[in-house]
Order: sequence, then C-alpha cells, then structure tokens
Amino acid sequence: MKLKASTGLRTGSRGPRHGIAAGLALAAAVAAATAGVLAPAPAHAAPACAATASAPPVRVAHIPDWVESIAVDARGRMFATAYFTGRVYRIDAPGRTPVPLTGNVGANGGIVVRDDGKLLVGTGNDLLHSVTGDAFPSSELLLVDPESGAVTTYASGLGGIDGIALAADGTVYTTTLGGRNIGRVTPDGKVDPAWSKVPQPNGIAVSPDGKQVYVVQTTVAPGLYKIPVDDPAHPRRWISASPADVLALPDGLTLDSAGRPLIATHGAGQIWRVEDGALCAVESGLHLSTQITYGRGDRGFSAGKLYRSGVDGKIYEVPAGADPYAG
Repeated sequence: MKLKASTGLRTGSRGPRHGIAAGLALAAAVAAATAGVLAPAPAHAAPACAATASAPPVRVAHIPDWVESIAVDARGRMFATAYFTGRVYRIDAPGRTPVPLTGNVGANGGIVVRDDGKLLVGTGNDLLHSVTGDAFPSSELLLVDPESGAVTTYASGLGGIDGIALAADGTVYTTTLGGRNIGRVTPDGKVDPAWSKVPQPNGIAVSPDGKQVYVVQTTVAPGLYKIPVDDPAHPRRWISASPADVLALPDGLTLDSAGRPLIATHGAGQIWRVEDGALCAVESGLHLSTQITYGRGDRGFSAGKLYRSGVDGKIYEVPAGADPYAG
C-alpha cells in the first residue's frame, strides 16, 4: 500500500529524475496528513485461525528502506523492491546480506518471478501516478535479470503499478491503488490498462485453476474480490472484513498450495487467511506489513515457509503461516 508522494523515482525511463528534494518534502507532508490512517487500528476483529504454530516470527533479513514487495525463485532466493531507492534487491538465503541487484529503476511496486527465472517488477507506485493512473496510464512493467540485474521494459501504458499477479499461461495482472483499474498484459504483449475495475485495488493473485483473479480492496470497505477471467466486467465481492477492521488496511496477497488466500495488513498488524469463506488471523503484531509470500525449493527461502515484508524494511519468517499442504 502506498500513500506517499513521488520521490523522483523513474516511471517512464530508467534514468534518475529531478525533483527528489521537492518530492521528499511532499512525501513528508502526505505522511503527516495520513499518520492517523497508518497508526495501528484499535480493534482486531479477525479471530485467530484454529490451527497455527506457536513459534513467533523470526527476522531473516533487513533492507534499509520501505520494502514494498517480495518474491522467491525456484532456487530459494528472495527478491525485494525498495520504495524510496527504487532498487531491486536479491537475498540469497535467510541471514544473508541483501545485495542491490539494480540501481534506481523506479522499482517501487510489486514483483513476481517468471517460469524462466526472470523478474517482473512494477513502477509508478507513488501518489501522483497512483491517483492519475486510471486517466493517464503511463507506468512500466520491467523485466529484470536475476543474475546481472539487466533491466528492460516488458510493457508500458499501465496505471501506477502496485500489485502484480502472474497466471500460469504468462498473463500478467496489475493493480493501481489510487484508482479502480485492473491492468492486464497478455503473453503476446497486448496491454489493457482497464481490463476490470475494483475499488482501491491492492494485492492480487490468480486462482490455481486460472479462472479467477483475486483482488484486495484496501480502504473504505476492506475485503476481497473475485474477477472471472472470462467475464472481467463483473467482479464479485467475495469476503468483507468486519466493520471493526475498517482501518485494517489490507495490502499484499498470496495463496498457499491449497489455494487459500493470505493477506498482509498495515493497521491491524495481522496476517489474515481465508478459511470457509471468512477471515481469520494466522499471526498478529506485525504492523505495517506490505507483502507475504511462500518460499520455493529445498534450500534458502524454502517451500512451505511464509515470509513477510514491511514498511520497516524487516523481513520475517512467520511459522504460524507455514503451508501444511506444501510438498
């Protein structure tokens, strides 16, 4: 989730942009104005999930920046996007020092790993491009090499890219928090910046069968939508948060191997899971969380383990969210 002003990060070309000082000043003003919104919510309405591990979260890495999104490749390496510096980081294993894979390429949005190991990274995830993205879609989706850090433009003409989801057939879906549009990029490169519409869309994922796109609504009436891939004009509200969680600010979304959605929250400090059509909390006390993701492979950030990133730059393993169906 982003409520910050642009800090001069790239959205249309890979060179640094001017106006960083002005952007930081505006960001400070926006942060002050929204401090009450970002404060921990006074009520945590989501009850604890029935079966969770008792071990507390364990910090496994720290990046000195707002970590917006994380993803893990088949070799168990984690990749992260940094909001203020616009970098993509690689972390080879828990406890290892994060290494900047790129310079400032405006990588302040979501990140996913393709089947070929390359990374898709979103740009334009700042206040300006978020609130104008529906009317003036101009942000880019980048393709980043996980070894060399080489960056190319994969697609352009999207709203400010917050969340990214990758379907099994290679179709990419994106969200723009300050608007309503859900973008789509087909495997042959066709861009539709307004494929579907959901209010305040944030976290996004594709159902295991590829027939539904799940989207988190963050503010006003937090909840989770289903968008039929064959009928995107008719998204359906699937699950609503309790009225007591109106300031929970749900953000990033992932699925476990059984296809159950898990959602990171800013205000509530909980990680929610969808069970039997309702929300329960697998973990509490992790405020200002931005994304959660499961590990992959048999080493490093390995399969079945759940990881959380946050505004504080800290990445935790969350044993309570371990995937009982992995493997």
